[in-house]
Amino acid sequence: MTFVRRFDHVGITVADLDAATAFFVSLGLEADQKMAVEGEFLDTVIGMTGARTEIVMLRASGGGTTLELSSFTRPDHLPGSPAAPANELGLRNVAFEVHDLQAAVHHAAAGGYGLVGGIGEYEGVWRMAYVRGPEGIIVSLAERIEK
Repeated sequence: MTFVRRFDHVGITVADLDAATAFFVSLGLEADQKMAVEGEFLDTVIGMTGARTEIVMLRASGGGTTLELSSFTRPDHLPGSPAAPANELGLRNVAFEVHDLQAAVHHAAAGGYGLVGGIGEYEGVWRMAYVRGPEGIIVSLAERIEK
């Protein structure tokens, strides 16, 4: 028996929701309106009492899986590891296929977000780079190599 019907979204908790949203919008994602979630539903799902979070859902113009950014106003967020290396356990990156990897990397750098390593090529099919975005989020950017 299979339980999963489709891949819906990935959620990332951030301290500065506006800055994180602006970063992903600058890469080309489209953001829904910011919304607040609180009450019995949230408390039950996350196992905390009196929680309140603001969320923004982002998606590529072509649709597909969404990215949920959330920032807790209650309780205060706990610090993460903003300089975590790629081999630290846990969710390590969120990945996007891009049209022009070099331009995307330069755009991120202009906003103050640098490469984790360098730009690599995989078997003549993909060029890829990790960019460390806001709050240490590793963003994998990949471009298919046209033949």
